[in-house]
Amino acid sequence: MKKKLIIYSSLGAILIIALVITGLYFAYTKGYIRMNYPSFEEYPVQGIDVSHHQQTIDWGKLDKQSVQFAFIKATEGGNHKDSLFQENWRLAIHNNVPVGAYHFFTFCKDGDAQARNYIHYVPKDSIDLPPIIDLEYGGNCQQENRKEDIIAEIAKFIEILENHYQRKVLIYTTNEFYKNYMIGQFVDNPIWIRDIVSKPKLPDGRKWLFWQYTNKGKIEGIKTDVDLNAFAGTREEFDQLIKKE
Repeated sequence: MKKKLIIYSSLGAILIIALVITGLYFAYTKGYIRMNYPSFEEYPVQGIDVSHHQQTIDWGKLDKQSVQFAFIKATEGGNHKDSLFQENWRLAIHNNVPVGAYHFFTFCKDGDAQARNYIHYVPKDSIDLPPIIDLEYGGNCQQENRKEDIIAEIAKFIEILENHYQRKVLIYTTNEFYKNYMIGQFVDNPIWIRDIVSKPKLPDGRKWLFWQYTNKGKIEGIKTDVDLNAFAGTREEFDQLIKKE
């Protein structure tokens, strides 16, 4: 009986440890435990990306050092428009925050329709940063097309936007999507990479331009958690990136 109790106790302890480790790993990989704290010394230009999920933002209260730019969700798929895009766009510009607009690309709509959706909603004359395509699995529709077909639709979207805005499209993506779709593709387009675990290093050695380093940022003026981002270069290089009239 005593041996059985010892065995049961040991198994129980192992199970508890396994559950704790699993929970910590889940929290770590999902960003609930924040790991990245890039300094302003290493990354002097940092900013946010927002959508309707951040609710109404008090742009006048945002810390000027933490919010030196804002990527704002504009559109998704062939017809969806973010409900707070126009408000966020207007107030960010009013508070002298350089802005860029991103489109969540869906696998179940063709690139032409998605590009038209973005162009009809994002003003050409007030955009500071490059137009952005968001490529990721999370929240996307089920992939029914072949890899080659998806890449072709992405290429259509990028070509249309670059012809319209006369700027290279910035590609936002995750490590998983990059490994599966981006290696050797769109090599002339800058990369905005999500890595909430560690400093990103792309598998093919490609340089990234922006880094989304956490999805659990806290900033006065924003009621919810917010994504925080760092620019890879200097302040002077960032100023060169901003569209000049």
